[in-house]
Parts: sequence; C-alpha cells; structure tokens
Amino acid sequence: MNKVALVTGGQRGIGFGISEALAGEGYKIALLAQCGSGDPEVADALERLGPDASFFSHDLLNIDGHAAVVEQVENRLGPITTFVSNAGVPAKARGDMLDLEPDNFDFTLGVNLRGAFFLAQNVARRMLKQSCDSYRSMTFVTSVSAGMVSIERAEYCLSKAGASMMAKLFAARLAPHGIGVFEIRPGIIETAMTRAVKDKYTPQIEDGLVPSARWGQPTDIASAVVPIAEGRMAFATGSVINVDGGLSIPRL
Repeated sequence: MNKVALVTGGQRGIGFGISEALAGEGYKIALLAQCGSGDPEVADALERLGPDASFFSHDLLNIDGHAAVVEQVENRLGPITTFVSNAGVPAKARGDMLDLEPDNFDFTLGVNLRGAFFLAQNVARRMLKQSCDSYRSMTFVTSVSAGMVSIERAEYCLSKAGASMMAKLFAARLAPHGIGVFEIRPGIIETAMTRAVKDKYTPQIEDGLVPSARWGQPTDIASAVVPIAEGRMAFATGSVINVDGGLSIPRL
C-alpha cells in the first residue's frame, strides 16, 4: 500500500517530529508550510527525511488555493492516506484580553481555525474518493489550551477550542466511510515556539505544574500519531488524546 502523509507545519517542531516518525514507518511525507522552499528549516527537514519527502509552499490563509495544493500533493506522491493538521500560530502578543485587538484575533483564528478547516475539508473530499478498503486518518493537533484558560492569549485558546470541535465534526462525518479522526492536545512542548517562555515555564514544571516533571518533546506527540495513522486505534475515532505529562488532570 502506498502510504502518503500530508503534515502541515511538518518542517519543524512538533510537525517535524511527526513527519520523522511517519517517514520511519514507510510513509511518503508532504510537508506543507507558508515559508519558501529555500527556507533553511525546510532544506534541513528534507535532508533528514530522505528522498520520499516533498515540500509544498502554501499559506493556510489562502483558502482559494487549498484545492490546488492538495491536488499537487496527490499528483506527485499519490492519494493522501494520512492528514495531520498541525500548523498554527500563537497569539501575536500576550496581554490582557481586554486589550485584544480585532486584527490579532482575526489573524490567529484565520490560520488556526478557518484556514485549517477548509484545508481539512479539501483533504476529506479527496479521501472519500478513495477505496473504502484502505484505512485513512485525520489528526488535528490542537493544544491543552482547547480546555485550559490563558487570559493573556485569549484568541489562541478560542482557536484551539474551535479546532477541538472541528475534529469532532470531521470524526462524525467521516466515520461511516472508514476514516478515523482524532484530536491530540499537546501540553508544554519544547519547540521554537515555546523558546521565549522557557524561563517562565521551567521553574513551574519543576514545582509540579506538570506531574511528569519535564518538558514535552515533539517525539512524545509523534508517538501518539503513528498508531492513529496505522489504523491501530480505528474504533476510537473521535477521541481526544492528551499528550501533556498529566498537565490537564484536574487536581486539588
């Protein structure tokens, strides 16, 4: 079986961890990101992933271009059997939610929710044209912020809460067609995106904020995606998987 995984934001951080793990399972990898093919992270990712990886430059905000880029992926690699909606943006500026500017709100939700939804819609349409005999999956990488409040980045929390519902909707719509859909909620993961807040979170993690007492790594997220893609969790479609070291466990 020709296994093809489209991973948005797959050239770095959590996305690259997922891409690398899927490549190790024999998947052809389509990396999709807004940056250009000359970006150093893209070049490094392609070198590390090997000849079965390809890069496609596309901005999630460009909804009119979604269908074309999905077609490009399938023309080059074959039908997409695994889709990982991972790319996203943080709040442009942390601060009091009462001072949140509409432009910042619109940008974050435009990428994390609106853009992500319509790309997934295009992929789902393509998957429905494939044979039902082959297992296909969609994984939405959201965040513990889908359920945990951070009032200094309200727009990010809202976008991830919306993305959580998006995963449920796709799961219900696609289940009769043998397409498994899952939501993965990472906790505090050590990536370039969290580098600026490392000094803030490290002492809190050491003081018990995360029961596992460590930062999460992209490989932790990847270890949850592989069994989803391989169909080993097919009947659990619609599930939310917290990969956060226990951060989201309610405690007294």
